[in-house]
Amino acid sequence: MTMSSGKAGASSWKSDLMLALLAMLVALAVNAGTGFRELTDAGGDNDNLLRLVEVRDMLGGQGWFDLHQYRMGLEGGFVMHWSRLVDTPIATIILVVQALTGSTALAEDVAQIAWPSLLFFLTVFFTTRAARSVAGESAVLPSVVVGAAAYHFIGIYSTGALDHHNVQLMLTMASLCLLLEAPVRRTAALLSGLCAALTLAVGMETVPYVATIGVSVALLFVVDRSGESRIARDFGLGFAGVSALVFIATIPFSAWGQAQCDAFSTVQFVVAALAGTGLAAIASIDAASRSWQRRLAALGLLAAAIAAVVVSLFPQCLAAPYANLDPRLKELWLDHIDEAQSLLTLLAHEPAHVAARYATPLVAIVLMAISFSRGNWRRQESLVAALLVVAFVVSAWQVRGSTFSIGFAVIPLSAWIAKWRQRVEVSSSRGVVLRMAAAWLVSVNAVWTGAAAATSVVLESKNTVAAGSETDNRCYRMASFAPLGHMPDTTVLAISNLGAPVLAYSGHRVFAGPYHRNIAGNLLALDAFLGSADDARKIVADHHVGLVALCRGSAESELLAEKAPQGFLAGLMHGSVPDWLEPVAETKGNPIELYRVRQGA
Repeated sequence: MTMSSGKAGASSWKSDLMLALLAMLVALAVNAGTGFRELTDAGGDNDNLLRLVEVRDMLGGQGWFDLHQYRMGLEGGFVMHWSRLVDTPIATIILVVQALTGSTALAEDVAQIAWPSLLFFLTVFFTTRAARSVAGESAVLPSVVVGAAAYHFIGIYSTGALDHHNVQLMLTMASLCLLLEAPVRRTAALLSGLCAALTLAVGMETVPYVATIGVSVALLFVVDRSGESRIARDFGLGFAGVSALVFIATIPFSAWGQAQCDAFSTVQFVVAALAGTGLAAIASIDAASRSWQRRLAALGLLAAAIAAVVVSLFPQCLAAPYANLDPRLKELWLDHIDEAQSLLTLLAHEPAHVAARYATPLVAIVLMAISFSRGNWRRQESLVAALLVVAFVVSAWQVRGSTFSIGFAVIPLSAWIAKWRQRVEVSSSRGVVLRMAAAWLVSVNAVWTGAAAATSVVLESKNTVAAGSETDNRCYRMASFAPLGHMPDTTVLAISNLGAPVLAYSGHRVFAGPYHRNIAGNLLALDAFLGSADDARKIVADHHVGLVALCRGSAESELLAEKAPQGFLAGLMHGSVPDWLEPVAETKGNPIELYRVRQGA
């Protein structure tokens, strides 16, 4: 890189940082305009609330390696699969603000605002850098506008968003951005490998994207040794090195031999170490990389070795993620998780929402397909296309993948807008200007989201009334849990969607929560609610339950009552209260109605 290009690069970094910062401030102002509503209304996002509980537990003295959630499940709790890598920065913000203000409540509010905002800023920044690498300066403004709008409306950067999906998207976009810049920045490939390892360590949802990045690096090395050998070597070293550090830092020595398929453990470490060091070694050894045939053969042997290790040592991790889930939990929980629905399910039951999640990625794929059909097979576009297509396929399986496909789509869409902006500079005819305007509209995900919302209003007028009501029918708001928080701590029998809010807003413990490792606790709650009142009474007595919580407006309550119309929960919803329960008078008619277990009942 020449001195002049180095100065230009430094200048572009500064301008991109400022634009991303501006986008963050705009998003922050929009959230402030709503009074940071999510601080008191989690909108049913259990993961954000349980993450806050997990951070509180760590700050309260729970060990670094101890990921038990002691207040959920059967006595003794269960081990969560989340990473301390996300808990730590949130806890740090809380500690700093608490030291400055003396208020824990204020410190938690600041953390719930500052942490998602910081991640939003970084994601927009890396998206902008990636768009610049693909389409140049003219794509910067479109990437900021289109990217910021997309990230704001997909909701994972909203106030209170402490879950790890925003961290994963930011790190994945950073890895892509750095890989795009690797040919002109010596440290970029190493940092790209670092980000890929970190996003894998945070959660297994990003395995498809990390694998795609790794395979892309390897294939580029096969095609172009002179230009890609250093990149492949550095990426591999960064990926393997950081995976080793994460393994040592987050896994206790006593668990080094334990394989966990749903969280970073010896499985992921072994695969990452083999893949990263193997790629680096092949790229560094002349005998293995002298010709493209040798490079391909060496990488094929590496892939075979990794596959053999996984098949022989960790065969359980080759099964579907929820293959061993109890059939009742699959029927009554997993099949009703919004983010786990497939494209076909959405088309059948919520067609209006398809546009909000799939339109811009599909447009971006079509644009890239047209570009490639014209012979534009550049390195940069190929990397973006690979990730975009994989993310779209994942989103067709589970809608949660659309979070990534929407993000990756911003890059080709920004390049498309950039081309029309350049044409307008040459010819400002009405037709060209209108086409540029159309490109902007089609590319902004918020336009599709708004159209989907408007369609939903027309098709589902009954839901419009419920959504516009001031009553917290679905029991999402902090205020609905206030009476519970004022009662002496005990065990509360409640549906799974009330589990995390009960922990966050009170000192009670619960059995159920929407987490796949909490099998025993969730099944116990199902047995109580679906069985007879006598069955529930025995469970209540055996497990020292002090309160029963009822949310009539919850879709989960309705589902369970429909499943067992003669069951305990259905009886409560119809006003049939067994004699061993005493209604808490002050909660009658509230979103959450409480029933106290009578002493000696």
